[in-house]
Formats: sequence, C-alpha cells, structure tokens
Amino acid sequence: MTEEYQLDTILAHAGINSDEVTGALTAPLYFSTTYQHPEFGKSTGYDYTRTKNPTRATLEKTLAAIEKARFAIATSSGMSAIVLAMEYFPVGSKVVACRDLYGGSFRWFNDMEKQGRFSFTYHNTEDELLAAITQETDIVYLETPTNPLMVEFDIEKVAEKAHANGAKLVVDNTFYSPVYQTPIPLGADVVLHSATKYLSGHNDVLAGVVVTDDPDIHAQLLYDLNTTGPNLSPFDSYMLMRGLKTLKIRMEKSSENAKAVVAFLEASPAVKEVLYTGKGGMISFKVADEGRIPDILNRLRVFTFAESLGGVESLITYPTTQTHADIPAEVRASYGLTDDLLRLSIGIEDASDLIADLQNALEA
Repeated sequence: MTEEYQLDTILAHAGINSDEVTGALTAPLYFSTTYQHPEFGKSTGYDYTRTKNPTRATLEKTLAAIEKARFAIATSSGMSAIVLAMEYFPVGSKVVACRDLYGGSFRWFNDMEKQGRFSFTYHNTEDELLAAITQETDIVYLETPTNPLMVEFDIEKVAEKAHANGAKLVVDNTFYSPVYQTPIPLGADVVLHSATKYLSGHNDVLAGVVVTDDPDIHAQLLYDLNTTGPNLSPFDSYMLMRGLKTLKIRMEKSSENAKAVVAFLEASPAVKEVLYTGKGGMISFKVADEGRIPDILNRLRVFTFAESLGGVESLITYPTTQTHADIPAEVRASYGLTDDLLRLSIGIEDASDLIADLQNALEA
C-alpha cells in the first residue's frame, strides 16, 4: 500500500500482501535476530534485526504512507523517537519551541540544555514563536495541539519562517495523528509520534515513530538507530500494525464522543474553562474548586485515573502530579498549566455513560 490510496484503505491493508512466499493475509512475525547470508558477499537485505527486521520494515512502510512521507522509523518509545530525531542535530544547536509541552519532552530538553547539548527558548503563542525564529535558529519544535493546553500552531506558516532562516521544523503529531493532520506536506522536516497512544490505540504497546521525507535525514537516523539501538521489537511492530488498522474509525468515534463531553463540561457549574480544538479525543478542563480534585478522581467509574492517552478506554490524568510533574510549578503556572486542570483522553465507549460518570464525579 502506498500514499496513492486513501487513508482508510492504507490503514485497513497494513501488512497485507507483504508475504510473497506463502501469500499469508496477515504480515508474518519474524522473531529472528540474525539472518543467513545466501553465500559469501551476498545478503538478503536482512543481516541483524537491530539494523532491519522484516516485520518492522512492513510497519514502517505503512507509517510513512499514512504521514505522506517516504521514510519512517519505528522506535521503542515516544521518548526514544524524540531523542533519535534530535540527535540528528549538532551540539550547540539552538531550538525555538512551544512552551506547553509533554513533561517528558521538557525533562529531556532540560537535561540536554544543562549538558550544553542544545539551548532552548520557549514561547506561548504562535506569534511569539514566529518572532523568535531568526538566522540563529537551528530547530523549531512544535506540539500541535499542545499537551495539555490544546494550543494549535499553523504548521505551514511556521515551516515557511523556519526554512527562510535555515532551520528545520520538528512536529510532534501524537494528539491528532494522520487522521487529522499530516505535517510533512505542510513543510515539517521531521514528524514524531508516541505510537503508544492513538496509533496503537489499545494501551498495550510502547512505541515511537520518526517520519521524514528527507533522504539525508533518514540516512543519518538509520545510522544512529543501528548504532544506539532504540528499535521497536518485532512483536511490538506486529501489535502496532494491528492497531493501525482501526486508527481512523477509533479517532472518529473518540472525536464524536469528545464533542458530546465538551458540551456537558461547558454547561457544568463545576467547570470554569474547557480547552478543546473541535477535533480529536483530547480535552482539558479547569475545575471551579481545585480542592475537590482528589474526590473527583476517586468518584469516577467509567473513566480510569491513569497516565497516557489515545486508547479505546477513556482516561483522566492530573498533569500536576503525573505527566507534567517534572516541570517546575512556577513554570507551569506561568503559561496556564495550573493545578486546577484535568486532562481527558476520550475513548470509544457510549458517550452517555462518559457524561453520567463525569456528572456524578463533578457535581456530587
């Protein structure tokens, strides 16, 4: 399957027709770590599974196609995808980034800055970020929408400014997935995913993805992947491929549910602000009484109080003590990530059950 087909078709056919030997409908799972050479000086194209694995290669072909790019690399986690992508850039690179970021990304960025690997400036709005891009900028780093304040950036506009100044644009596309956004055609040089989330969709795979349309970037990433080894295992590659098949219908159902939940939250006297972009399954909201948050979390029965997002089950997260705990409190507060904020990942349950569960917890 290639990008000439529509997204639904590419996803449904992930791995199909990949086994020419037997004609197996489902992509085979190759556990072997090493591969026999036909004879001295010849290779099947597979030598050692850290370098290349047939199951992972089949997955990567699908991942590239759905992001409308030529190359994709599957990694062992979302964070390993970020590290692999950023290692492409030389020591001392200057990074202009959105302020609202996943806490794990900030933690690694902060460590790299302390070590002198990169220097960062962070910006709250698109206008601020665009103004900060200069000839001194090497990398522009975006989450769009951001986690958890749901701030959107115009990828095409940011890419144009970045490229005019000789910088590369890196975009984390975890929240929207290719169902709602494909950053490569909009000008992004590198696209990242925590594939643990929507791409796999079942909270049973830890994985990451790095996508690019640039052959030079891809070649260096492959070299670094082979050198440092943050590869996705064959079994997890198989599981991620299986999850991809239902990505679009899962995203559409979670979006439908999210819109119903947002309507409830906006009318609830227990809620003072709702943050939602109008598509996707991610919602953040601020409660009127911050002191009730422990009770709210304990009362929920359909929502699960847990970290992560993007699965078929609805989750609720308290960023202050979970996903964003490593960001200093004063920094969080400075850009609006206050201690009254809860984040929802809306799943595919019946929307009426989700709303009743929230009503019971919020308005008790």
